[in-house]
Amino acid sequence: MLTNKTALVTGASRGIGAAIAKSLAKEGAFVIINYNGSKERADAVAAKITADGGKAAVYGCNVSDYGACEKMAKDIMETYGHLDILVNNAGITRDDLLMKMSEEAFDAVIATNLKGTFNTIRHFSRYLLKQRSGTIINLSSVSGILGNAGQANYSASKAGVIGLTKSVARELSSRGITCNAVAPGFIDTEMTAQMTDKAKEAVKTQIPLGRVGKVDDIAEVVTFLASEKASYITGQVISVDGGMSI
Repeated sequence: MLTNKTALVTGASRGIGAAIAKSLAKEGAFVIINYNGSKERADAVAAKITADGGKAAVYGCNVSDYGACEKMAKDIMETYGHLDILVNNAGITRDDLLMKMSEEAFDAVIATNLKGTFNTIRHFSRYLLKQRSGTIINLSSVSGILGNAGQANYSASKAGVIGLTKSVARELSSRGITCNAVAPGFIDTEMTAQMTDKAKEAVKTQIPLGRVGKVDDIAEVVTFLASEKASYITGQVISVDGGMSI
């Protein structure tokens, strides 16, 4: 149980982030839902959590903005007093073949997926160090492990998250802070729903379990890592991909 724990989930207004927020709240955590695009979607997630007997709040912040993340950390700590769980889920894609990929597309994905993860850890870590406790969970991807044609920017950002995770684990572990990464495979979300049926079937052939994952598959693993049951796990990358990365 995560009773009396405060959690921040970035990019939690939909998809995997929303599922993680709901799962953490179900276990008793007070969840702060970070969003950048749609406050309406974030409010809907918070309303669902509240309706189910949980507690939630929303906070708008573009995680790629270093200064905005500093303000978010300060505001959250001043308002709630502590943060126990930081889940860095916010991410974007700008897929294209390498020879066609623009500088803007590469920079935008790195800025949100990798630098955004750094930004939140950088600003919250000072408070976690004072607490001498906390758990950080970063969302990587099977693409960050294997690479993926047409996703040079996304794969690079998610591979970077893995390196960042391991470095943070080494730096903060002496103060009782854990840091792990979860690497989803092909998950049924709004993002993947835009793919053609032919493309989806092609991906399925690469999955040993032969099926697409669900957002709850990811949320359950994140919730486990956020719990005391995972207190001796740090610096690890847990693939939740149906066997794609075997």
